[in-house]
Amino acid sequence: MLGAGWHEPPWSNQDVSWPERPGRPSRPQLCDPRDMPRRNAAALEGRIALLHALAHIELNAIDLAIDIIGRFYDENMPQSFAKDWMSVAMDEAKHFLMLNKRLKELDSHYGALNAHDGLWQSAVNTSHDITARLAIVPLVLEARGLDVTPDIISKLEDSGDTTSSNLLSIIYEDEKEHVRLGMKWFTYFCDKQGISTERKYQALIKAHFKKGLKAPFNDHARQQAGMPVAFYRTI
Repeated sequence: MLGAGWHEPPWSNQDVSWPERPGRPSRPQLCDPRDMPRRNAAALEGRIALLHALAHIELNAIDLAIDIIGRFYDENMPQSFAKDWMSVAMDEAKHFLMLNKRLKELDSHYGALNAHDGLWQSAVNTSHDITARLAIVPLVLEARGLDVTPDIISKLEDSGDTTSSNLLSIIYEDEKEHVRLGMKWFTYFCDKQGISTERKYQALIKAHFKKGLKAPFNDHARQQAGMPVAFYRTI
């Protein structure tokens, strides 16, 4: 965690430009999301593909948490903004390491399969607006993780892979906190602008997702994370 004497990141100097993209290993090869194969958790090959896809999500999530600090943090914001997203980055790093360790136990590794670049495109699309970044990344993408992860856990358990399902249970609980932080800071910036959080969220969703958000929604987990049902079910 950041120490009590910490004030601002070294990149806060305006002479330093923040990169548009993070560094990436040579593998995996990045493909269009439409070219990615469907994954069947019942077979070992399918479970490896699933875990690889999740590891790729977590690697991107590390970069997204760091990017929100480097791109948007300044001396006018509470220090807790940077501290909160650093804690998210550390969680995402933990998740990536757990998943890559599991891949190795299954005789694979991160980079062995192709992946897609859809998550980072969300960062590019919201690089101009902190409320858009918060609405789209923690409050859509991570909230979607709360919607789908219980079903993935169930399928892994049905396949007999309780080791992998236990890892996803850890990730699932951590993601609730990430969505909670998204709500905390989205509310903070909306309040500073004197605008309704619900109306702002819905306007941003309509701008970035022309067809709206698709069910199913895990209302219980979203509410545990502090996300009101009216936010997303009325769009």
